[in-house]
Amino acid sequence: MTGYPPAPRSIQAVFFDIGETLVNEGEIYGRWADWLGVPRHTFLTKLGAILATGGGHQDVFQYFSPGFDLDAEEKRRAAAGVPNGFGPDDLYPDARACLSALHGQGLYVGIAGNQPVQAAEQMAALGLDADVIGISDVWGVEKPSPEFFERCAQIADVLPDRVLYVGDRIDNDMRPAIAFGMKAAFLRRGPWGHIQRDDETLAECLFVLDGLDALPDLVARHNAP
Repeated sequence: MTGYPPAPRSIQAVFFDIGETLVNEGEIYGRWADWLGVPRHTFLTKLGAILATGGGHQDVFQYFSPGFDLDAEEKRRAAAGVPNGFGPDDLYPDARACLSALHGQGLYVGIAGNQPVQAAEQMAALGLDADVIGISDVWGVEKPSPEFFERCAQIADVLPDRVLYVGDRIDNDMRPAIAFGMKAAFLRRGPWGHIQRDDETLAECLFVLDGLDALPDLVARHNAP
């Protein structure tokens, strides 16, 4: 007589946001402040003030440089030899080991965030242990659209409730992922992670984290028979 087959694991795929989840954007914003000739602490303080009143990161550029054109300025920076983007030094120190540990558990590991087309190459160059890298401007859909989260589940080929989405924003990450039927892990770091507040949404999150170090063990325990 054979035993029952093992129950499917509750979490079969884990997707990670990019900015302030895997990539530390502090230096990225700092380099923009340098380019605009604004002291870094002033630029970052104003960014936080704008976010706290419901604005977005684009608003800080308009504040310091009215009429700011991101595409035009990125081309100017590239021509000047200081291109926008991120590299290995911008990766959070807990990111690489976390993705590798989850992959080692046999889980599908994805990276998916709202980023420009160039971020696909920059992310791939980091050599993280991920099965897919999803970039909004490549996919043609961005968070918080339900289609973005649907794309994640389809690529992983698992049901939405078997996907854990990890991110630092309540508005762009937690609420829409939960609404789509996914599990969610809120990462409390970066400007949005410390400014945004929604106790009701956080209560619906499977995990609330202060870093990625603990996530592999939490997922393993959650998936344990």
